[in-house]
Amino acid sequence: MKLSSPTTSIPNVGAAYARRLEKLEIYNVRDLLTHVPFRYLDFRNTKSISSLNPDELVTVGGEITEIKNIYTKWGKKIQLAKVRDKTGTIEVVWFNQSYLVKSLPEGTSIFLAGKVGWFSRKLAMISPEYEIAKAGPGVHTGRLIPVYHETAGISSKWLRSKIALVYPLVEDEFAEFLPQKLLTSYAFVLFKEAVKSVHFPKNLDEAEKGRVRLSFNELLFLQLASYLRKEEWLKNEVSYQIAVDQKEIDSFINSLPFTLTSSQDSAVREILEDLKGASPMNRILEGDVGSGKTVVSAIAAFASFSNGFQSVFMAPTQILAQQHFETLNSLFSPFKIRVTLVTSEGIKKGVGKTDIFVGTHALIHRKVDLDKAALVVIDEQHRFGVEQRSHLIRKVGKRKVSPHVLTMTATPIPRTVALTFYGDLALSTLRELPAGRKKITTWVLTPAKREAAYSWIEKKILKDKVQAFVICPLIEESQVESMTQVKAATKEFENLKKLMPKVKLGLIHGKMSLTDKSWAIEDFSGGGTDVLVATPVVEVGIDIPNACVMVIEGAERFGLAQLHQLRGRVGRSDKKSYCLVFSQSSSRGILTRLTALTKSISGFELAELDLKLRGPGEVFGVRQHGFLSLKIASWQDTELIKKAKEVALSITKNPKSFPKLAKMLKGKAISPN
Repeated sequence: MKLSSPTTSIPNVGAAYARRLEKLEIYNVRDLLTHVPFRYLDFRNTKSISSLNPDELVTVGGEITEIKNIYTKWGKKIQLAKVRDKTGTIEVVWFNQSYLVKSLPEGTSIFLAGKVGWFSRKLAMISPEYEIAKAGPGVHTGRLIPVYHETAGISSKWLRSKIALVYPLVEDEFAEFLPQKLLTSYAFVLFKEAVKSVHFPKNLDEAEKGRVRLSFNELLFLQLASYLRKEEWLKNEVSYQIAVDQKEIDSFINSLPFTLTSSQDSAVREILEDLKGASPMNRILEGDVGSGKTVVSAIAAFASFSNGFQSVFMAPTQILAQQHFETLNSLFSPFKIRVTLVTSEGIKKGVGKTDIFVGTHALIHRKVDLDKAALVVIDEQHRFGVEQRSHLIRKVGKRKVSPHVLTMTATPIPRTVALTFYGDLALSTLRELPAGRKKITTWVLTPAKREAAYSWIEKKILKDKVQAFVICPLIEESQVESMTQVKAATKEFENLKKLMPKVKLGLIHGKMSLTDKSWAIEDFSGGGTDVLVATPVVEVGIDIPNACVMVIEGAERFGLAQLHQLRGRVGRSDKKSYCLVFSQSSSRGILTRLTALTKSISGFELAELDLKLRGPGEVFGVRQHGFLSLKIASWQDTELIKKAKEVALSITKNPKSFPKLAKMLKGKAISPN
């Protein structure tokens, strides 16, 4: 057996178990042994039965003298046993495990580990861990017992058994790859010891040292993989090198109806510098909602146009593509730059030769000639699959020739995520909002305030001639969750007609046709409707300056980053704006999240907190889009992340000092094994 062996090579693990293990991201022996416990049960306290006290966590050994099934008046089965040692007898109770009567017959020598409690007014052990006594240390009793993340059909006990079986067979494969000097400097245990320590620790300190070392391995290899991606990217030749004429750029910037913020200025300088290079740009432009990312990307597209080249803008939704098309048309109209909108239904706007293509993933599949495209701008990149992004880049470029790529995101990237995942990308950040924007007042409300809130909204719309969004997380009534838990947009639309009879309501959701969506947005934008009831389809792409009130129903269903982006749909003018957040949850974690929204207007602060509370898979919604989650390390391990970054940099600069890692890098075997 090897670390690379599939899980089906483990005794008594067939195809069914292998499929269950895949849900835990365990595909081979290595994955099993790096499936690290998240806590431990301390069953080191081994006692005789006569010395047991209530509420103790203990391990006891003895012989089963009696075991039987008994039935409760509710029809449930209880397994009641008596276990005796030299000092006394204790009752043991399990629930709904009838098989134990056969598998643990009378006379079986057994170890039990668990909490001492009461049953029928007698001291007893309730649902303890157990194992049949044998030579050698116990796996489930008499030690610190690891508790793992589980899935249906795969318990911690099952995992402990398989890990105890497999580890001795492959432990010598965990060869050390870090130099002794570094191990000493960072007080790291050996790789082999780390694996053993997390699964079979003598004490909690040993377990933590093992976890730290394995966490470092994970972070280091993510950094090195990032380095390899960057190295591969830089081997490409740029499709078209762009000469930057600053006078022409200034003429475009001066034509804008506003002044760039200082961070927009900085981002423009960084991007233009990249465009001049012989290697293709690979840069992320991150900025809060409404920070002006589109304008910055438009300046890059103008530089491409000035050199006689095309640009391509890819957006995740047709609504956002339409928004970009209209914005770019407006910005470029004085310069006779031709913009074409491409959707799944074909080329919708723009005729003849094109300077800038705007579209969704339809850009990949439509017969659009992109041979002269020097720049690709991808908006909300985490909403696209890895293949969609790479297909577009391949379509624009050729073998070993790539376009300049600028990806934009309104979901701020926390520093720890940027350090770990984005080492291969340059990063430009827009931290300021354009002048004139006012802070959005945010309130967290209980359902009891709903009627009064909507009455206030109706009066505000009629008095100040403003508009409002109402966001609901589901389209239709869920079979799992009742309407008292989550408001559905279609039902809320009907409810609001009764609550606000004096205003006009519109409805938009993801299941509507593109034509119906476009009509609903145009009607709202033109003032035909006062309130737009919607699902989170408005999270990106809808820019209605007159919308000054945002209502979010079922706010507990959203993460902070998404709530912040939804809030960003209002406050896009000089009018005072409000965000009303409704939640029925009394969960401390959810209330912490929602309260943070009322205190901060910074997407960067909220993204950091969201990462801490929920992790990147939830923050970005991107596990299925090529985004890795941390399996062992924690996002709170900021010092460890910095150390991994430092070591990765040292390896790339001085590979001779890290011969084993350098060999792995050369062979692109970026895995700790």
